[in-house]
Amino acid sequence: MHMRTNIITSLALVALLSACSQEGTSTPETAASGVVNVYTARHYDTDAALYAQFTEQTGIKVNIIEGNADQLIARMTSEGVASPADLFITADAGALWRAETANLLQPVVSETMTNAIPANLRDPEGLWFGLNRRARIIAYDSTKVQPADVDTYEEIASPRFRGKLCVRSADSVYNLSLVGALIEAWGPERAGEWTRGVVANMARLPEGGDRDQIRAVNAGVCEIALTNSYYYIRLANSDDAADRDVTTKVKLAFPSLDGLGAHVNISGGGVAANAPNRANAVRLLEYLASPEAQTMVSAGNNEFPASPNVPAPPPTDAYANFKAHPMSVAAYGPRQAEAQSLMSAAGWR
Repeated sequence: MHMRTNIITSLALVALLSACSQEGTSTPETAASGVVNVYTARHYDTDAALYAQFTEQTGIKVNIIEGNADQLIARMTSEGVASPADLFITADAGALWRAETANLLQPVVSETMTNAIPANLRDPEGLWFGLNRRARIIAYDSTKVQPADVDTYEEIASPRFRGKLCVRSADSVYNLSLVGALIEAWGPERAGEWTRGVVANMARLPEGGDRDQIRAVNAGVCEIALTNSYYYIRLANSDDAADRDVTTKVKLAFPSLDGLGAHVNISGGGVAANAPNRANAVRLLEYLASPEAQTMVSAGNNEFPASPNVPAPPPTDAYANFKAHPMSVAAYGPRQAEAQSLMSAAGWR
């Protein structure tokens, strides 16, 4: 099943779920109910389809303002109390934390959200909530590496892989959050040793994105690479035969952190501090946490649902049976400055 087919299939599934949810309801809401302004760092067709589905169900128009997380945070800061932002959506808990520390989010008390999203995937004060999960794991050359060689994060930095690791730059928020999690689990001294091991193991200077690292493994540049899970799943289900061929040789491993499972991160969102349409923002946030929305994102964008009650649909389900570390994702952001310092000291550029 390819990406375009995934999106079409997920739309059909959402339509079915919506129809089922309206059984026995004589007057489903369709009248216009205002607007909600979404500042989003996510740029996916599946997200656009989600917002269209929300508008169809509620009559609430969704206005999209796109940018990367730092651009949107800067914009909201400059706009101040006059900001039209209602909902801030981004990838990575660290980016949500930066919005939190800039006082750009407000707490939400919602039984729907607390029932759907586990405590370790949301802010303790309700300032933001994870909506989808991704694991930061290992792509490996199955002709040279055995799964047992990469079943822990320690092994990534071990002498076994000297000159055989591909990884993106230190300023990648995904890497910052991973090192932040290691600091939280191990302390700065051991985490610093790990970053030095990573630098010693680099097959080349960091370059490109996660899919570039996976392709480099396939090309023989390196034997292992750090990647987010959904990038690999996208290649495995791409419309491009060359991309699919990459995953014939390159396989995916879910290393464990201290025997407790693989490091996971989130895409998520929070209601803006000065939201002019707060009720609509909360309503959209709750919709994004619903089974139909989480199923659609998982099918179309290959992330894992944040709710443990929502099974991953095809093709993501083939990779969903892994043990996830229970660490709170709220720990990553406060550790990012320290993580950056350790990575810089190690020479991770």
